[in-house]
Amino acid sequence: MTPSNLDVLAVAAHRDDVEQTCGGTLLKAAQRGQRTGILDLTRGELGTRGTAEDREREANDAANILAVSWRRALDIPDGRVENTWENRLKVASVIRETRPRVLILPYWKGRHPDHYTCSVLGYEACFLAGLAKLGVNGKGSAVGASSGEMLAPHRPFKIVYATLYYDVRPTFVVDISRQFEQKLASIFAYKSQFSDQEAGKGLFPAHSEIRARVESMARFYGALGGVTHAEPFVQKEVGLVEDLLAMPVKSI
Repeated sequence: MTPSNLDVLAVAAHRDDVEQTCGGTLLKAAQRGQRTGILDLTRGELGTRGTAEDREREANDAANILAVSWRRALDIPDGRVENTWENRLKVASVIRETRPRVLILPYWKGRHPDHYTCSVLGYEACFLAGLAKLGVNGKGSAVGASSGEMLAPHRPFKIVYATLYYDVRPTFVVDISRQFEQKLASIFAYKSQFSDQEAGKGLFPAHSEIRARVESMARFYGALGGVTHAEPFVQKEVGLVEDLLAMPVKSI
């Protein structure tokens, strides 16, 4: 997976977050010929089930299912995603390296601190990545580091937030009706997480229930957009419409 310019980069705290929140959207983009990527901030070493090595293999399998062009995991400690200067530089380095036009972040509220911290961390890293006088090398270090080529400034044109982990009305949804089965397959690629086992039995749904849960959410958001399955997103800025007659989704 070569680090060339990406059209869409999704950033998440943990391996398997992207698959659940916006996997269908990434697959749809790839099927249109767009270059997509995933940046996982942690390696999953504190997960109740499996090991970091298990999660790495499963993440690679899921990436193949979603046809992403690039995937990487940083070394931020699992359960300790913190919005520090060092972590912002690490993410800013990846933004400058991959140069995405669109960045997908988790929503800025949620149950898991790693998720909502990832949201703010990712946004602030985008701001830093565009500062022309801030030197950042390929290892995520500021000017003065002993090694590493300095990366040119870059900011994504658009930042959107995947909201599946939080109950908020989306700004828009993406139709993933044709991508739903492969999205589901990418989730099931994490066998260490979503197979029936004693570890975490009280926290994780049974394997037989996962499809129903994932599908019910996708159908709910699909209904909001008048399609079968969809993934929800929020954007902070106002949308721009050129032609009222070309607007999708019926009002009545």
